[in-house]
Amino acid sequence: MHPAVPASALPAVGDGVDFTEAWLRNRRLSEHTRDAYRRDIAGYLAWCAGRGLDPLRATFLDVNAYGRDLESTVEPRGGRPLTVATVARKLSALSSWYAFLAKLRAVEANPVSAADRPKVARDHSATVGLTPAEVDTLLAAADADTGPLAARNRAALTFLADLGLRVGELVSLNLDDIGYERGHRSVRFVGKGGKPRRRALTPGTSAALDAYLATRPDADAAAALFVTASGARLDRHAMFRLVRRYAQQARIPAWAKLSPHSLRHAFATAARAEGVPLEDVQDAMGHADPRTTRRYDRDRHNLDRDPAYTLWAARARRLSGR
Repeated sequence: MHPAVPASALPAVGDGVDFTEAWLRNRRLSEHTRDAYRRDIAGYLAWCAGRGLDPLRATFLDVNAYGRDLESTVEPRGGRPLTVATVARKLSALSSWYAFLAKLRAVEANPVSAADRPKVARDHSATVGLTPAEVDTLLAAADADTGPLAARNRAALTFLADLGLRVGELVSLNLDDIGYERGHRSVRFVGKGGKPRRRALTPGTSAALDAYLATRPDADAAAALFVTASGARLDRHAMFRLVRRYAQQARIPAWAKLSPHSLRHAFATAARAEGVPLEDVQDAMGHADPRTTRRYDRDRHNLDRDPAYTLWAARARRLSGR
């Protein structure tokens, strides 16, 4: 095993923050994911600083202590402890960070490898979903809005509902990401993992977009698609507030627990309920693993979809033909 190299011996990398930037530059990630990982590592470094702990000399015991602290951390917005999935994601980012440092010989080994990490059930998601009827009422509430940003809000919500985009993908869109391909109006964007992706815009999505663009001030093609009243890029926190505001106006019971991700879940569930093949939904959502797509499908345990019915119907047809 290689001896640990002190940070001072790595001038090209520098201190902990620079380690993070070097690690992020080495990964193919979307800007949204980079920002999330950057926050995760900054939080860990702050935790280490508060305890006088050198992160380059942390052990799996320190990582375990950090994990326990994460599990008891309360979210500022919701007032609830961090979910198991959030804690697991933060520790996963930390493990990748340490693996990078191990390759640089800045640490002897990755201390997260031997740590006690929470198990995330692949068949469960804590995100509160929406029924198709609730999605309709949410969009109707946005339609009824007559404010100066109503057209923008409706278009942004339509992108989430009709395309199932991640909120980070939505707010990262620029004007020149909208185009035409082989007879389809389309949108191009960078998905999770830094993968370039494209989706078709439905007539309804296009109509909502055009209504918004007619009210949007002219701007350079590389400018943000969805902007605030001051012209700044719309951010993910604003989208959280928009979803909950319109959901409250639509009198959706769980409005206070909804998020933009709720619309992504609703997209997957509705697509599968309408008979869209799992692999097509998986591709549309940009999932590498079909099990992830299945977790988003809230209706997958509905007995109406039990394949036994299909087999029985097929047997009945065969027997009736004798």
